[in-house]
Amino acid sequence: MTTPPTALMITPDRPIGGAPSVRRVFELDREHGAVLRAEVLATALGVCEVRVNGMLVSTDLLTPGWSSYEWRLRYAQWDATPLIAELTEDRAVIEAVIGSGWYSGHLGWDGSSEVYGAERAALVELRILFADGHVQTVGTDETWTSLPTETTADDLYDGQRIDRRVEMGDRFTAAPVHEEGGVRVVPFDAARLTAYTSAPVRRQEEIVPIRVWRSPAGALLADFGQNLVGWTRLSVRGIAGQEITVRHAEVLDEEELGTRPLRRARATDVFVLSGADDVFEPTLTFHGFRYAEVSGWSGADDDLFVALRAVVIGSDLIRTGTFSSSHPLLNRLHENVVWGMRGNFVDVPTDCPQRDERLGWTGDLAAFAETAVYLYDTEAFLADWLRDLAVEQEHADGRIPIVVPDNLKYEEIGAMAAAVGSSLVIALWNDAACWVPWAMYEAYGDASVLADQYVSMAGHVRRVGAALSPRGLLEGGFQLGDWLDPTAPPDAPYMAKADPAVVATACVHRSVVIARDAARVLGRNDDAAEFDALATRIGESFVDHWVSDGRIHSDAPTVYALAIVFGLVDGADRAAAGDRLAELVAEAGHVITTGFAGTPFILTALSEAGHLETAYRLLLQEKCPSWLYPVTMGATTVWERWDSMLPDGSINPGEMTSFNHYAFGAVATWLHRVVAGLAPAAPGHSRVRIAPRPPATGLTFAETALDSRHGRIATGWSLDDGVLRVVAAIPEGVTAEVSLPSGFAAEVGAGVHEWSEPFPGLAARNSAQVLSGASAGEPDA
Repeated sequence: MTTPPTALMITPDRPIGGAPSVRRVFELDREHGAVLRAEVLATALGVCEVRVNGMLVSTDLLTPGWSSYEWRLRYAQWDATPLIAELTEDRAVIEAVIGSGWYSGHLGWDGSSEVYGAERAALVELRILFADGHVQTVGTDETWTSLPTETTADDLYDGQRIDRRVEMGDRFTAAPVHEEGGVRVVPFDAARLTAYTSAPVRRQEEIVPIRVWRSPAGALLADFGQNLVGWTRLSVRGIAGQEITVRHAEVLDEEELGTRPLRRARATDVFVLSGADDVFEPTLTFHGFRYAEVSGWSGADDDLFVALRAVVIGSDLIRTGTFSSSHPLLNRLHENVVWGMRGNFVDVPTDCPQRDERLGWTGDLAAFAETAVYLYDTEAFLADWLRDLAVEQEHADGRIPIVVPDNLKYEEIGAMAAAVGSSLVIALWNDAACWVPWAMYEAYGDASVLADQYVSMAGHVRRVGAALSPRGLLEGGFQLGDWLDPTAPPDAPYMAKADPAVVATACVHRSVVIARDAARVLGRNDDAAEFDALATRIGESFVDHWVSDGRIHSDAPTVYALAIVFGLVDGADRAAAGDRLAELVAEAGHVITTGFAGTPFILTALSEAGHLETAYRLLLQEKCPSWLYPVTMGATTVWERWDSMLPDGSINPGEMTSFNHYAFGAVATWLHRVVAGLAPAAPGHSRVRIAPRPPATGLTFAETALDSRHGRIATGWSLDDGVLRVVAAIPEGVTAEVSLPSGFAAEVGAGVHEWSEPFPGLAARNSAQVLSGASAGEPDA
């Protein structure tokens, strides 16, 4: 009972406002004995919710999510055995409510809707296995009927309108229903169907308001204390026809709901009361918000504390990595990274969850992938997304889109489309084709992701080879570059001080190296030799044309960070690059001066080049722009711009600003690997490096833990009276390479291990020397 469905894709045969229902009354084949098993397979051009006799078959939300619909439409498989086995009547009804979702609702920032198609439709198949082996199948076809529902409007950006006066109780029975109409079959290629292998979107938790109050303008506001993704659930009783409107936003603006950053997204739900006890939960939309404005509420203001809840949704991923320290702001920063990932991993890894965008930007994920695979088990989630990347690439003559799924190919985005189209390769964004599967391989140790994505990876790096200039560099054409460098003009975030060609060449060099290493893992030796030669050519060209007397062309922090971390400079050039990077950071006052390309790597570059204390001064900086500035301003997620909120509490005046963007949260990888000291030393963490590097001042404690494929790996350290104490717990099957700040090195296996050594001043040592294996002898046990 696990083969693909054979039912037909159907839609109502007449216009129905809002979210229609398609239904079928059927009789159980009781003569075949007891029901042993039942399952429902479901998908939609849009999103769907399936019920049997009014009971939801699954708690999954927004099924089947968003994929590259033209070539891949996922279907869910749900166990319906309890619902079918417990039926007391021979006749029953199965129905699917169809929301617009990503398919026909608003999508993108230019106001487009119906990007993939105008008709929402559903394909549902119920299979029932009886005791004698008989299988009864009830699937969508021309015999089904259609109905309007209480959802009279729905859109992911704009919200949902639910009118409980629409009496729909009879639709859950076998009796005829008023306004019941027919359906028609929608032409659909069943070869597009693929089983849903990613984690489904589900409710994660509920949050109660921490404050309810009236704004200066008299608006009734609720604060949930956390920027989250989901919706509000409202329990209410009132006069039939009474409307309650709930608007959502991430921040306040002059003490009122701050909706300007939402741009075209209305993020508004409307609930029309039935006159009885109503519970409203708009499950065909979602919002990014911390604050809600409730209008039309006739009860006491304080009643909202009981009546209103925020429902947090997201892909149902298992948390694997944690971090904590003695620094409260640093801990909050890490939690902000976690919440940012939760809110943006809603079926697709998006840039932001609140405004009229919410797209699967490849550059954001390329920058964040190493952090994502540590914080959560994202193996299935990212593997599914990579399939969409590969299929989009396949149907675009090898070009990798800057968003996956690629809705932009259908939209009028003017000058940007022309600029992007002028470049064979958009570095960092296109590099997700290599960076993401490699991060997964390093985290989980399963080479199948490399095998599955190899054609995509190899295609990308060969395209890189074709795009190089005669000088062997990726120059010419348009690049997004070090996007959102805080020193760039607010209305031109691509105009970073780092030369875009230098950034692009460094990024694609990393991809070529990754593809070479993947080829070696897979035994593709000829390809490995080809890619090795290409990496050598790019690396030599980078040094020949852009490195001179320890300076790298454009002399910006990002170019030094990338050159160091990506292995483009070595020896004296590497040392000089590290010194110059530290100098630039100090000249800027130890604030952030890098964008999307440089920020994930700048701390690693500093610490690897022997400037650990400079890295810590940058990490712990509280002035804007810095990682901790938003925390001091009350942020509970990572912001898109370092100054999305200005020091006076006003919203950045720019047109593009989000308070939930995870890309800059890639700093968490440094927290795990350097601050707490746990890094992979072999794919799948079969070998790990325990190498904490405490700062001279500012922290007295840090710890991290990872639930790896081999079990839980944990390490932590504390400072007390000038003594550094390090503890590590290693599971069976894992070997740990230990490196302490004194230079002590050891190798240990499974068990709990402890070390201690005098600490004063050691953190300021050259960490590159420490990590090279220099030993200061056995520390005190």
